[in-house]
Amino acid sequence: MTDDWLPDLTKARAPKYLAIADALGSAIERGNLSSGDRLPPQRDLAARLGVDLTTVTRAYETARRRGLIEAHGRAGSFVRGASPAQIEDAARVDTGMNMPPELPGDMLGRAMRDTIATLLADGSGLRMQYQPIGGSTADRAAGARLIARAGADVSDDQIVVTAGAQNALHAIVNTALRPGDAVACGRFVYSGFKVLAARLGLRLVPLPTIDGDVLAAACRSERIRALYVVPTNDNPTAVTLDATTRQSIAQAARANDLTVIEDDVYGALCATRAVPIAALAPERTWYVASVSKTISPALRIAYVRAPDIGGALRLAADVHETAIMAPPLNAAVVRTWLDDGRYDRLVEAMRNEAMRRQAIAADILKGLPYQAHAQGYHLWLPLPAGPDGAELADAMQSSGLSVVAGDRFRVAPGADQAVRISLGGLIETSRLARALHLMRGHFNMRQQRLLV
Repeated sequence: MTDDWLPDLTKARAPKYLAIADALGSAIERGNLSSGDRLPPQRDLAARLGVDLTTVTRAYETARRRGLIEAHGRAGSFVRGASPAQIEDAARVDTGMNMPPELPGDMLGRAMRDTIATLLADGSGLRMQYQPIGGSTADRAAGARLIARAGADVSDDQIVVTAGAQNALHAIVNTALRPGDAVACGRFVYSGFKVLAARLGLRLVPLPTIDGDVLAAACRSERIRALYVVPTNDNPTAVTLDATTRQSIAQAARANDLTVIEDDVYGALCATRAVPIAALAPERTWYVASVSKTISPALRIAYVRAPDIGGALRLAADVHETAIMAPPLNAAVVRTWLDDGRYDRLVEAMRNEAMRRQAIAADILKGLPYQAHAQGYHLWLPLPAGPDGAELADAMQSSGLSVVAGDRFRVAPGADQAVRISLGGLIETSRLARALHLMRGHFNMRQQRLLV
């Protein structure tokens, strides 16, 4: 598969979208692109050419109308004549999501089958109908127990059950913020929140480091309304805030009347958990716990602790407007696991699998300047000067290893380059090892080019 095609627009006189479509046709005629070749993703090509995404979208649509290429959903765009196998392989390569690894021995599958069979046979406590706004009494109580275990005081009435953490974040920003509000965050931020901020008209203010003193200084420079933070194993940078830093953030939030959005989706994987900011500044913190990143994204269950009951009611109304409710069967499954101890066993198995994969990465990538959490399943690798992270991400696409250029997470322009590497997903450990060796080879090549 060839998806590194890059047209030369330096001499183009036609509008750029037409120049891209014309260059595509010429490449096919010359044999530089062949039937079935996968084209670069539109967003990546736009970034590499320095043009708007709409320009590339329009160019691909023009080429499609000319009969040059075919679009196949998230698998991407191909030179006309792609085989089903080529399309399937492309779709399987990388979604760009940071996914937990598969548990060995079909542990999750067996847990799902056993629990669902019991719930359907028993029927008690499971309503296969619309749920109360915010979640059933039993599900909200289960969420309260889970968040209390993290160290935050919480009542059942403060809990809202959502259809995953992204649904939770969407509802929180809709409930607590308004278009034009400034939200402090890291220099690199979870791409799902970045998308939400753009869609809802929030202004992200990148902090050089996530720290109370830095946050307070930013508040003296401009009117900041909120802070978004992933306190444990940040996505993408893998940074974990220590107890002193969390306390300083809570103090700065109080002193400057800030709302805190604490996205703690990786916290349960940490063998030794620090006290959440929600325990230090409970009256202003929205705390998100999820099973998507700790067990499986297919479950689509998250719990939000609102700062107060009024906030929980407003949040529940927003969730109802956008997603109606979290999946009732999935919520019942997670509730059952929390009650019978299987949740802890599954999380422990995921923690162990993440540690096993981190050990593989540590052996192969020894000496490289990457950051990682010992019980996490992604790495953050700063790159030497030179071509941007998209080059390395493109080179790794066919390996099965999820490598995402740091620019996807970047809040403000910058010259430093990095990639996020996910060790999870469907990739088995033998293929993971081969892919990491390949990636190390690409990294070393970059360094050698700089020395020439």
